[in-house]
Amino acid sequence: MKTFAHPAQELHSPRFFLMRGQVRPNFEVPARAASLLEGLHRLGLPPATPTDASRAALEAVHPAPFLDFLRDAPAEWAALPGAGPEIVANVHPSPEMLAQGAPCPSGLIGRIGWYTADTACPIGPGTWAASLGAAACALAAAEEAAAGRSAYALCRPPGHHTYAARAGGHCYLNNAAIAVEALRRAGADRVAVLDIDSHHGNGTQGIFWERPDVLTVSVHGDPTGYYPWYVGYQGERGGGAGLGCNLNLPLAIGSGDAAWLPAIEHGLAAIRQFGAEALVVSLGFDASEHEPLNALSVTEDGFARAGAMIAKAGLPSAIVQEGGYNVDLLGTLLVRFISGWNG
Repeated sequence: MKTFAHPAQELHSPRFFLMRGQVRPNFEVPARAASLLEGLHRLGLPPATPTDASRAALEAVHPAPFLDFLRDAPAEWAALPGAGPEIVANVHPSPEMLAQGAPCPSGLIGRIGWYTADTACPIGPGTWAASLGAAACALAAAEEAAAGRSAYALCRPPGHHTYAARAGGHCYLNNAAIAVEALRRAGADRVAVLDIDSHHGNGTQGIFWERPDVLTVSVHGDPTGYYPWYVGYQGERGGGAGLGCNLNLPLAIGSGDAAWLPAIEHGLAAIRQFGAEALVVSLGFDASEHEPLNALSVTEDGFARAGAMIAKAGLPSAIVQEGGYNVDLLGTLLVRFISGWNG
């Protein structure tokens, strides 16, 4: 199995994180990637640096104005009097505003609220470069999958909470969706996404909501009491031509291997029935029992068994790293998952 990582991930080092009304250090730190890299070296799978992501590959998922915002906003922000070290919105358009035809503002402060979903995606000077590097890793893994193989992309920052034109939840570019579109361009008629991060893949769901050629499956903690709260429920099945092409499998808070593994098998059965020719796995280790932001309680053995189960589906796969914030354990969890995958 080929693996990919990009050194630009180190340039993104967010500080701001709001949790229960308190500002605390951000969990999505460069040490996450260092732990995962250590795991890859333990596996004997040192990562290659991918070629740069093309603008066309990004625009297959994200509109140009959103990409331009992510690229240009830090310089605009730095020029503001009294600006802090990172871009964080202080207002977002409400449903009432949008229902009354609210436009995307021309001013920077308004655009920040327009293009971000929450306060958990602070944008710093290195965020754009790191996001491009993560997207490049996802594209490289997708290229391997298009050739009938499977590969792992160490994507940092992660991506599955990003909508087509709205960042959120530590995510800026939707790496999984970018990989899906690359597989479709390479000739796969039907592609599935299996998201096993502890949080619902709301951005991925939103991007493919009306698409009949992409099945999105997410196994995650019950959003009644867990991010992203407003979506991720069982009744969300897709819309328009994509009706029936979205499957959410929310689990009770605290669920462990006994509930998580059968839910993944349920998702794999749906993927087989869909007739997917290729698979994108959104791999999050925040389902771990030792995770600081966990809703689930999956063991190391559970991740190994999940890797084996998904590999057994026999689909060429781009494995795209999402969350997981216990930097002391991430490398070990990756070793267990990939070892399970490789048998």
